[in-house]
Amino acid sequence: MSTGNSNVKIAEVRDSTRLERIGQHSHIRGLGLDDTLQPRLQSKGMVGQADARRAAGIIVRMIEDGKIAGRAVLIGGQPGTGKTAIAIGMGKALGEDTPFTMLAGSEIFSLEMSKTEALTQAFRRSIGVRITEETEIIEGEVAEIQIDTNVAGSNTSSGTSGGKSGKLLLRTTEMETVYELGAKMIEALTKEKVTAGDVITIDKATGRVTKLGRSFTRSRDYDAMGPQTRFVQCPEGELQKRKDVVHVVSLHEIDVINSRSQGFLALFAGDTGEIKPEIREQIDAKVDEWREEGKAKIIPGVLFIDEVHMLDIECFSWLNRALESPLAPVLIMATNRGITNIRGTRYPSPHGIPLDLLDRLLIISTKPYNEKELKAILTIRCQEEDVTMNPDALDLLTRIAKETSSLRYAMHMITAASLTCKQRKGSDVEVNDIRRVYSLFSDIRRSTQYLIEHNKQFMFNEFGDDNEDNEDSTTMSSSKTNGAMEE
Repeated sequence: MSTGNSNVKIAEVRDSTRLERIGQHSHIRGLGLDDTLQPRLQSKGMVGQADARRAAGIIVRMIEDGKIAGRAVLIGGQPGTGKTAIAIGMGKALGEDTPFTMLAGSEIFSLEMSKTEALTQAFRRSIGVRITEETEIIEGEVAEIQIDTNVAGSNTSSGTSGGKSGKLLLRTTEMETVYELGAKMIEALTKEKVTAGDVITIDKATGRVTKLGRSFTRSRDYDAMGPQTRFVQCPEGELQKRKDVVHVVSLHEIDVINSRSQGFLALFAGDTGEIKPEIREQIDAKVDEWREEGKAKIIPGVLFIDEVHMLDIECFSWLNRALESPLAPVLIMATNRGITNIRGTRYPSPHGIPLDLLDRLLIISTKPYNEKELKAILTIRCQEEDVTMNPDALDLLTRIAKETSSLRYAMHMITAASLTCKQRKGSDVEVNDIRRVYSLFSDIRRSTQYLIEHNKQFMFNEFGDDNEDNEDSTTMSSSKTNGAMEE
């Protein structure tokens, strides 16, 4: 697709179908807020963190109103307090039309390009351009479709190839017309599985066929119906119409299309490489021109950088400058660090972030979950992983999460306990299954205690007598958890 008479190429880009799998945050569906931005106790996979979720809801509302582009948010808290879950919930709440890019702070050091180029591409991947163009379409209900298979080469007069020709009878409430079909159009109709009774649109410029649904006049045709069948009204008026078509692409996709000789196919090559600044300047100028003409609209998206403390001082300096750009997305960062050195320097700072950048941030704090919230989260994870667990086993798993101060460890035990249950041919996970898994896999405290007790048997050990206090505290913590298991 091209817009106007410019040399800048635009193409509609669609994500390939992703394999649905159970992930650590696959249960998150949104922030779980009501219309007044008040957090529900348990909704859309979110539990607890009421203040943080409400603050995130306000940020989402500001993004939707276009009042926060070019600003930054920091989500800070201890490990396992739901920082990434809140960021993913914000992305779900914004919807599919708002670009949402996730990036780990350590990723930019493994790419075959400079750090600033990697951040630039992430920024521009998070900025959408909604382009509107007017096109001619044919819209109507398929009254009859006829495809004839001819002897190869016998129907050269009609211009068809591949030995096929056909006719398509389209109608609206006011008129109907018969269209002669060529090989490409037959292929497009076959691909969409178009049959009589379907309401379709045909883009005259590209020949693209889109099936809108079944006509209400065929609602009693039960043989052609399925559980997902959508019924629509037969179109009114003329068959040929002019319609505004909207395409949403990111600035980075436009950059890649115009910087590579293979154009649109460069998006699927994987290695986009570094893009020249001159190309980006030309694209920015053309997008500004389209905005003034009303053909395009900028959609400021969200760039989420997890483990932001892994960035170094050069990256933070670049972010400071990039946030002042008129084409800047909303930057959301997350970290679990306290006061630590800024990477690349010897200077400590809160969260490992320079003070001049911290001054620009809206900071959202997360807090550890209480026992009730831990139990609710583990219940949701059991449902997500399709594991049936009896109440006593769930109570024990909750106590383990609380005593070990590791929700992640308890979540990892769910599937392992389920496999142990299947091994004994049981239906529900029981207390003995949890105990079995607990004895097989150590949490960080028991692992640390083992290292302390057997430190002389490990190579390059530097554990000294001055750490005896840590040994005593670790032993006490582990004994508490073992006491819970015995109970």
